[in-house]
Amino acid sequence: MPAASKPILVMKFGGTSVAGIERIRKVAALVKRQVANGYDVAVVVSAMSGETNKLVGFTREASALHDAREYDAIASTGENVTAGLTAIALDAIGVPARSWAGWQVPIQTDGVHGSASILDIGTEGIKDRFAQGIVAVIAGFQGISPEGRVTTLGRGGSDTSAVALAAALGAARCDIYTDVDGVYTTDPRIVSKARKLDRISYEEMLEMASLGAKVLQTRSVEVAMIHRVKTQVLSSFDDSVGDNLPGTLVCDEDEIMEKRLVTGVAYSRDEAKITLVRVPDKPGIAAAIFSPLADSGINVDMIVQNVSDDGRTTDMTFTTGKADFDRAIKVLNDNAPHIAFERISTDQNVVKVSVIGVGMRTHAGVAQTMFRTLAEKGINILVISTSEIKVSVLIGADYTELAVRALHTAYGLDAE
Repeated sequence: MPAASKPILVMKFGGTSVAGIERIRKVAALVKRQVANGYDVAVVVSAMSGETNKLVGFTREASALHDAREYDAIASTGENVTAGLTAIALDAIGVPARSWAGWQVPIQTDGVHGSASILDIGTEGIKDRFAQGIVAVIAGFQGISPEGRVTTLGRGGSDTSAVALAAALGAARCDIYTDVDGVYTTDPRIVSKARKLDRISYEEMLEMASLGAKVLQTRSVEVAMIHRVKTQVLSSFDDSVGDNLPGTLVCDEDEIMEKRLVTGVAYSRDEAKITLVRVPDKPGIAAAIFSPLADSGINVDMIVQNVSDDGRTTDMTFTTGKADFDRAIKVLNDNAPHIAFERISTDQNVVKVSVIGVGMRTHAGVAQTMFRTLAEKGINILVISTSEIKVSVLIGADYTELAVRALHTAYGLDAE
């Protein structure tokens, strides 16, 4: 009879985890222990910390107007080096391993160079190696386009590579090793009483990632949620290893025994507020404002409209990311004759603070607690937006730490 297949584990290591040979040796030791625990292991690695930035710098120095395909060919090489070194380190401690570039797997993507999306992943070659007792070490962040060119997946691409590979392989879990030991109720650098979460739902993690939490990239959480890949956040600097690890498991809401009203407080400093003053209040005015912005690839987040007493004009306030701010102002000025605003008022010294939790679906009063808490601290709310499991407010950036600490306490998130 054929031997029963082993469970598959995907282990992803970020740039700080593979920042030198000694750290790569530690990664190899962690992988060896999971092989000993009975897993077929696929390892996904990032480039060494700082390496991709160096390669991008070379590219820009060579030419500011470079070919995006050549950019990807250069920027992807850091992961290839790390994959090869990790395979060598594994072989050196008695664990047979083979490295794979993205095109060798193959990780098939679309042709959008610099921010490609994964279309399909071939797993036959990796599974053949598993049958021979060989660990697969895969270069993250990269794939191959329909035209046969190397592509890169954009910021956080190695996380996305790992989760997508776990989905394709039918892995039992995807472990993301980084320089933090899990997902916290808020930024522990601001709130010393922040608690590490044992479990968090896909939806909550997606909201936290999109609202400023830096632990996981948004795209990787989206892939995990779509394919229901159990994803665990761990520290590569913690010697613990096994199936009951001291990290944070991102999983289905149904797998969380105790549903919290609010799971966490997130904040984002990447916000700019734009107000169009005294815009004619007439049908089609919102389309006249936001369609040109969308056509220019500018994302608009929070929106609020204040109609004047006479009902003839309105002030339209919205937020964009700071990277899009200058382009947004140019687009609005270029379309001024069609919008007919009196003037533009702006503020980049703002921050978005959000409370997130699946418990909001079934409990009222979350927003009320937020507004009351901020009012008691003398913090003025500029803009409000809500979703089923989130309430966000825009406030002055000078109040960031005060607001986060006060809300963390108000929702009972402080550690004992």
